[in-house]
Amino acid sequence: MKQIRTDKKVVLFGELMMRLSTKRYERIVQAREFDVLYSGAEANLGVSLAAFGVESFMVSSVPDNALGDACLAYMRQYKLNLDYVKRNGFRLGIYFVETGAGQRPSTFLYNRKGSSITELRPGDFDWDSIFQGKHWFHFTGITPAVADSVAEITLEACKNAKHHGLKVSCDLNFRSKLWPKEKARKVMTALMEYVDVLFTNEDEAATVFRIAARESNVKLAKLNRHGYEDVAVQLYEKFNLKYVSISLRASRSATDNDWSAILYDGAKAYISKTYHIDYIVDRIGGGDAYSAGIIYGLLTGQDLQETVDFAAAAGCLKHSIHGDFNLTNFDEVQALVVGDGSGRIQR
Repeated sequence: MKQIRTDKKVVLFGELMMRLSTKRYERIVQAREFDVLYSGAEANLGVSLAAFGVESFMVSSVPDNALGDACLAYMRQYKLNLDYVKRNGFRLGIYFVETGAGQRPSTFLYNRKGSSITELRPGDFDWDSIFQGKHWFHFTGITPAVADSVAEITLEACKNAKHHGLKVSCDLNFRSKLWPKEKARKVMTALMEYVDVLFTNEDEAATVFRIAARESNVKLAKLNRHGYEDVAVQLYEKFNLKYVSISLRASRSATDNDWSAILYDGAKAYISKTYHIDYIVDRIGGGDAYSAGIIYGLLTGQDLQETVDFAAAAGCLKHSIHGDFNLTNFDEVQALVVGDGSGRIQR
C-alpha cells in the first residue's frame, strides 16, 4: 500500500476517559501505584488516523476541571482535533486495568457512572455544523452502552451523518460489564440501519446478533476462517452493509495470541496473513488500530487486499505498545506488511 494524502475528514463520537493500570503485572489488590493514561475507543482510532495523515475530530465531553484539562492536553499531543469536545459536569470516567500474564487474563473495572458524557442530552451538539465538510462518522458499541441518554445521542448523530452524506462505521465492541446482551441486541440492531461498515471480532457477532462461526471455539483458540467468512456474509445481508470486517484473535494465553482479519465487500472475503504475537505488551486498543487501518484504506480508495493487510499489521504492532494508542506511523506499519517483522534494532 502507498501512503495517500487526503483532505477527507473523520468525526468520532464517544467517551474520553482516564485509564489507571497496575504496574509489574500486579493485581489491583496489590497495587500501591497506578500508571495514568487517557483514552477512549473512538479516540484510539482517531489518534491512529491522525498518524496516517487523516484529520480526525472527536465529539465528546469532559469536566471543566483539572482532570478534564489533563485529558485534553494528553489527546492534543497526538493531533486529535478537540474542537467539538464540550466541558460539562464534574466526573471524568475512569477504568482500571489489571494486566494479566500467562493463563491469567487482563481484567477491567469501570468507574464511569455519572461521568461528563452521561449528563448530555439529545440536542446538545450541533450536528449540522459538526458534519459540515466531513466525510466519515465512527462510533462503537461502547458509547450507547454508557447510558440511555448517550444511546439517544448516538442515534441522533447517525441520522444526521446519513443526512449529510457521510459514510458511517461502527465497531460492535460489546462490553458485558456495561450492558446485558439482550439490551445490546435491541439498541445495536436499531443503529445498524445507518451503518455502512461494521467492525466486529471473533465472538461479538454471536453474542449480540446470534450469528456464530461454525467449527470455531474461541476459548480453545480454534477459529475457522471459512466459518467467519459466513458470519461476514450473514451480517452483510442482514443489515444491508457495504463492508464487514472481522478481526480474529486466537488466545493461547494473555501474552501469546495469533492475530488476523477478514474484510468482506459483498462479493469476496479478503483475508490477511496471521501474525503470531508471542509477547504482548498491551493488547488494549488493538482492534481500534485495526479499524483505523481499514477506514484509512477505504477513505483513500486503496486495494481491498492491501487494506486488510495494512490494517492487520497496524493491529499487530499495537500489541507492542503500552497504552491504548497505536503510536506508529504509516511507514512502520507498511514495513511489517512487506515482511519486516524481525524486531531487529534500527540504527
